[in-house]
Amino acid sequence: MDIKLLFEIPHYQKENFPSEVALAGMVDEEWCNYSTQEYIDQMNKVSLGLLHAGVKKEEKIGLISFNRPEWNFIDLGIQQIGAICVPMYPNVGKEQYKYMLEESEVTTLFVEDEELYNMIDDIKDELKKLKHVYTFNKVKGATHWTIITDEANQKNKEELLKRRQGVTESDLATIVYTSGTTGDPKGVMLSHENIMSNVKACLPLLPIDEGSKSLSFLPLNHIFERMLSFVYMASGVSIYYTRDIDNIAHYMKEVKPDIFTAVPRLLEKIYEKIKKKGAEQNFIKRGLFFGSIWIADQYELNSGNVFYNSFLKIADKLVFSQWREALGGDVKLIISGGAALNPKLARIFTAAGLPILEGYGLTETSPVISVNRWELENRKLGTVGKPLENVEVKISEEDNEILCKGPNVMMGYYKKEEETREVLKDGWLYSDDIGEIDDDGFLKVKDRKDSVFKTSGGKKVAPQPIENKCKESSLIEHIMVVGEGEKMVTALIVPDFENLKEWCKDNDIAYDSKEKIVENETVIERYEKILENKNSEFSHVEQVKKFRLVPAEWTVESGELTPTQKVKRPVVKDKHKKLIEEMYKEE
Repeated sequence: MDIKLLFEIPHYQKENFPSEVALAGMVDEEWCNYSTQEYIDQMNKVSLGLLHAGVKKEEKIGLISFNRPEWNFIDLGIQQIGAICVPMYPNVGKEQYKYMLEESEVTTLFVEDEELYNMIDDIKDELKKLKHVYTFNKVKGATHWTIITDEANQKNKEELLKRRQGVTESDLATIVYTSGTTGDPKGVMLSHENIMSNVKACLPLLPIDEGSKSLSFLPLNHIFERMLSFVYMASGVSIYYTRDIDNIAHYMKEVKPDIFTAVPRLLEKIYEKIKKKGAEQNFIKRGLFFGSIWIADQYELNSGNVFYNSFLKIADKLVFSQWREALGGDVKLIISGGAALNPKLARIFTAAGLPILEGYGLTETSPVISVNRWELENRKLGTVGKPLENVEVKISEEDNEILCKGPNVMMGYYKKEEETREVLKDGWLYSDDIGEIDDDGFLKVKDRKDSVFKTSGGKKVAPQPIENKCKESSLIEHIMVVGEGEKMVTALIVPDFENLKEWCKDNDIAYDSKEKIVENETVIERYEKILENKNSEFSHVEQVKKFRLVPAEWTVESGELTPTQKVKRPVVKDKHKKLIEEMYKEE
């Protein structure tokens, strides 16, 4: 693929494998399809409409919406005229929007619905640069986005051509805000070259081609999903967008995707639902189900064990074929990113004929640094694969930090020169992640540098492996391990209240409220047994000695989670300061 600019990708698709369904979105419970030509026509209309509205080169245009075809029309329509697309998560708070819109100096903003429009309307007077707000859905009192395409003046065609030709691969294409795990989100400046280098490097690694289908539900403003959407387009893959994560199984059966991307928490949820259904079967079927899971948990890539493979084939016929059917029946591949994936989950899904390829990257790296490949010899469970061919990775000798160099590395943080200098040094990006490269060249990510802590005895503890192991229990929704400067490791646990309610019912325990159930002695004893079982897999210093059950769920809206479902440790520590102090006062 010899193109260099992101907005050239739909044209590349048209020349090589034009599709009747390039993009599809749900409208009134029906799929609304756009062909490759219609996609190009729509993004051109957006460009012409923005030119008619007087949008200048390098002007910042904001985009806040769940996934839908209009997202792409606006994104590439902005880029074609040399303006800068600034997408944001559609599920964060008013103050965060105010911060991002103010810093990025957005002049024109597209939002999805009435709720987002009202939220922006509340802060609009405080945003000096913001002039226009358009909505994708029809909202009373708001300007519908089609006014832009309706005003696509053909007289501006020459200006559009001039603007297109004036865009270079080194130009800033987008400012992508990080999810703000440890503080205010930072605006990552990515050029066309940054993202295109990642698209081109990932393109040959996926077993997808013209006619394949993908189901897209991770937010498009996250560079992981956005970059892969460009890969899908450049491969001739039809993209079906949905925002309804609660009904993913329904859309899987309807679309029958060949590929989809997911964050680990979503895969955990899918697995928990599968296990719950298995537990509801009669005695014989339940035994076959959990026996099959046990077999899958022993799975190894490239295993030549004939005895084991025979049992796996039986489990596949009786159980795993039903899993695949529940996900549409055609899934060849699941790509996991955004956070660490539990190796057990990767092993079981892969054994079940639903291979998960885990990768690793950052918003700052457009995003992929390394990924497991489709070929078995280039895959290793428990790792995030080998670096991309055009990306160089090394581990710092000082503290085992992962360093990265390549054309995918960002231009810098918008308006944050000091923060940029902190992470870009001597041509290397410092990831703030701790890792290692094994003898076969596979990268392993241990934890975030700022998450690792020392106990009062000077022993280092990495929380992530402990938390991932504990989350294998269906009764744990979230867990955060703490212990900085303390004698022992403790944890805050948010139960999976839906599963806990079922467990209480099976054990004749009255479930009155979340506040009361987390103080129930029998329930606490159950969690003690879970931790006792998980502790056996860790060294003495890493074992969780005490814990507290938290009655309030952690969500994006309440501030404990990022939009990609990662725990904001500083926020949780601050909110539950008293609970943490209690655990250590008991000593």
